[in-house]
Amino acid sequence: MKKTLLLVEALLVLAGAGCGGPEDFASADSLETLDVAEAALTAPNCTQLTATSVKANASEAINPPGNASDDQLSTRWSNLGKGSWLDYDLGANKTVSGVSIAWHSGNLRKSNFVVSTSLDGLTYTPAYTGLSSGTTTVAETYGFTARTARRVRITVNGNSVNDWASISEARACGAPTTTVSGVVWRGDFESGDRSQWSKTQMVSSDRLAVVSSPAREGRYAIKATVRQGDDPIGASGNRNELVKMTGEKSGDEYFYRWSTMFAADFPSVKTWQLFTQWHHDGCCGSPPVEFYVNGETMYLRVGGTSGSVVWSAPLARAQWQDFIFHVKWSPNSSVGFIELYHQGKLVVAKRYMATMYSGTTNYLKVGLYRNSTISPVGVVYHDGWIQGRSLQDVLPATTVAASTP
Repeated sequence: MKKTLLLVEALLVLAGAGCGGPEDFASADSLETLDVAEAALTAPNCTQLTATSVKANASEAINPPGNASDDQLSTRWSNLGKGSWLDYDLGANKTVSGVSIAWHSGNLRKSNFVVSTSLDGLTYTPAYTGLSSGTTTVAETYGFTARTARRVRITVNGNSVNDWASISEARACGAPTTTVSGVVWRGDFESGDRSQWSKTQMVSSDRLAVVSSPAREGRYAIKATVRQGDDPIGASGNRNELVKMTGEKSGDEYFYRWSTMFAADFPSVKTWQLFTQWHHDGCCGSPPVEFYVNGETMYLRVGGTSGSVVWSAPLARAQWQDFIFHVKWSPNSSVGFIELYHQGKLVVAKRYMATMYSGTTNYLKVGLYRNSTISPVGVVYHDGWIQGRSLQDVLPATTVAASTP
């Protein structure tokens, strides 16, 4: 059946090339799994830079340039003709070291493209020339020597099937930051907004609201609300989540500290409700690390649906739950390990196990992601996120974690 569909698609492509008809690979999209769709929205090995606007030299009427920066894989920018381009304005001069592009129907054809940068929007300097792989619709990152730029332009010179240019999502990549201290990143919302995080997956801003009360520490926390039907990325389940492209790779070892509080009326249902997860940038399946609630119990599972539940505890509402998670990231079960502190006590002593999938990197998602069958409104609060290289890096100044279970 799949071979038949691909053959029909190939015939449609050839027909489109001959008559210059609209760009339509909808049947190819229907073959993708939900996990592929979500993975394609990530930018592997890319510290994403936020663009203030995006424009194009021309567009198919139903596929404007803004579709290539809306965090929706189901939309795209398209234009017929070699030399079609997208141009991203970063709002100010930034250090740029690459672009990450999810190509529409990228698993069926190779796109020929050039990436150029500009300081003034008038003079552009080529930074990268090449072809997409032609094997995936998941975002591919193309790196080049870091340079200062205000604008990043992607010019498409046709593809291996026809002269259409079609991009589902694209982002400029900044140069990786160099960490001097043991603290790698803070996502504690003390900025008063969500700017410490890479992006959001939410249906509206009220679903991920920065609030002053309740707060576990400092002045602010995040309030994540999910209503039945909330589906901002067109994937499985309902969700509103913050995303941090932490980019954990095999061999990395970090400590993470955060606090979570479930609202007094948090739903009690016999199905999954994730509140913290480290997802993988490849295809497919459940995330390699997930903290979730089922019924009246909190769980930590490592290794996806076929992995192991390594910790559980009764669900407590209207009380802050403090976590410290120590991980050595590796797909090798004799190298990777985890430790978990809950409420200041070591509840999972060092346990060796595979903590990621082979050939992937991980990224962090926080908020609430749950089974779409759940009808009551769910509210979860998060605060105090910090990532460091040692236990002392992430501990509050007045806290000492217990060294024994």
